Amino acid sequence: MHQSRPCRLAIFAATVTIIALSPAAAKERGGTAKPDQPMVNRIIDEGTNHSQVMVTVQHLTDVIGPRLTNSPSMRTAEAWTQRRFADWGLTNVHKEGFAFGRGWSIERSSVRMTTPRVVQLTAIPIAWTPGTNGTALSAPVIVAPMARERDFAKWRGKLSGKIVMLTRPGTGDEPAEPAFRRLSGEDIARLDRFQQPNYDPDAADRRMKRLDFSKKLDAFLKGEGAVATATMAYHDGKLVSGEGYLFGVGDTPALPGVQIAAEDYRRLARLAKAGPAPTLEIVSDVRFDDSDAQAYNIIADIPGTDPKAGYVMAGAHLDSWVAADGAADNAAGSAMIMEAARILAATGVRPKRTIRFALWSGEEQGILGSMAYVTRHLATRGSPNDPPQTGMQSYYGFSQKWPITPLPGHADLAAYFNIDNGSGKLRGLYAETNPAVVPIFRDWLSPFASMGASNVVLRPTGGTDHVFLQQVGVPGFQFIQDPLDYGSRIHHTSADTFDHLKAEDMRQASIVLASVLLSAANADKALPRTPLPTKPVVTDPYGYSDDDD
Repeated sequence: MHQSRPCRLAIFAATVTIIALSPAAAKERGGTAKPDQPMVNRIIDEGTNHSQVMVTVQHLTDVIGPRLTNSPSMRTAEAWTQRRFADWGLTNVHKEGFAFGRGWSIERSSVRMTTPRVVQLTAIPIAWTPGTNGTALSAPVIVAPMARERDFAKWRGKLSGKIVMLTRPGTGDEPAEPAFRRLSGEDIARLDRFQQPNYDPDAADRRMKRLDFSKKLDAFLKGEGAVATATMAYHDGKLVSGEGYLFGVGDTPALPGVQIAAEDYRRLARLAKAGPAPTLEIVSDVRFDDSDAQAYNIIADIPGTDPKAGYVMAGAHLDSWVAADGAADNAAGSAMIMEAARILAATGVRPKRTIRFALWSGEEQGILGSMAYVTRHLATRGSPNDPPQTGMQSYYGFSQKWPITPLPGHADLAAYFNIDNGSGKLRGLYAETNPAVVPIFRDWLSPFASMGASNVVLRPTGGTDHVFLQQVGVPGFQFIQDPLDYGSRIHHTSADTFDHLKAEDMRQASIVLASVLLSAANADKALPRTPLPTKPVVTDPYGYSDDDD
């Protein structure tokens, strides 16, 4: 665990520039409250000289470890985070369940090439695939890439007794830029642009077909007598991830599956082409847990003094994949959320609005936890007569359902802030194509210019837990973060451990988040909202809309 540096932290706290806003400037910003200068100083002191963020993240990673949704370790994380929130004095600490599917975890695994020579391979079982019943499965490989149903005909009658390698091996992915990177001023400036919304009404159908193909492929392989499947890892560098998405009860695959490091996979493919095909030995000792098909979000509050003012919220996803400890994705974000809660509770703050903290589950399988919160508390999408959808189906279909029907609590959520891009320092906020919030956010971030966190850019972001709030007209935002090596080698991979987290960055992020939340909670008015989304009219070059016959 990284050790703190008290002298350096004291200097850091003492040199932060506090920029005040005049009452006139605050009025021009839509009546929002200016940052509370004495409270900002207390937040900085608590978040530097008394920080617990690295202690929190170390427990989530080294002690609890990977937190696949509904796995035993995720259940441990759910209980532990609730206890920490309660210990810090937060109220209304509870979990909220939603339908998910099966739990799954790895006890042990091994993949070896045994002919033409013995090589221990870097590999991992694919999530929610069955094991080998505690014994070694040994069989020759066959390289049989299949991406569409029409590919089945080519391989019919050729797969019996084989371990089927489903990925085209390709060539190496040599990096084009440094693996570790911080954002320059030019990088951030390029983010500050309006991005035209891209409404694609057919996207859900295409994605549903891909999901359906995965099930058809598993059935085809079983019917052909294949004994296991293998896919190639996405990154070179002996990194594996093991993602799998057939987690629903009754949907999990029939055949054991492993993901093999790219370098090892290509060696197998070369040997198979030259002949004879190499033999693999797979031991996959995994456990399914069907004791509770519900996944759970963790909720905790710092209560507000005005029950009519609503609440503001911050969240990060607690779940992870299993190849490593889920440190940067997203124990780091979860620890920052928890640390912001601890900092604010330690100051004894009494905000006007309630400040709510959420640790989401099921993000890695389709942003399902925050979607469940949206549909329970904020708004529904589609007609009551629409067929029910679960799991990845609900993720793919959510944005294509109309109309949007606000629930009674829709107006109560004044702002939501999300962290889910590793442990890099916060550099500011994405305004998510809402230009009215840009000057407000600049005011709220102004005390942290010397920490590099004063940037506000108009561009939207996607792929994480603020998305479905945005899609029902709730102000949901993501922070800009230094990427470090998150995208190049850490995201979802076997290298995602505590070692790659940056303590100073995480302390800075927790401080900035705590202050932004307090500014949002004490603002005279809630943040300006974009209009409630309605179904776009898509017109082709010939003048026909998608509503025309």
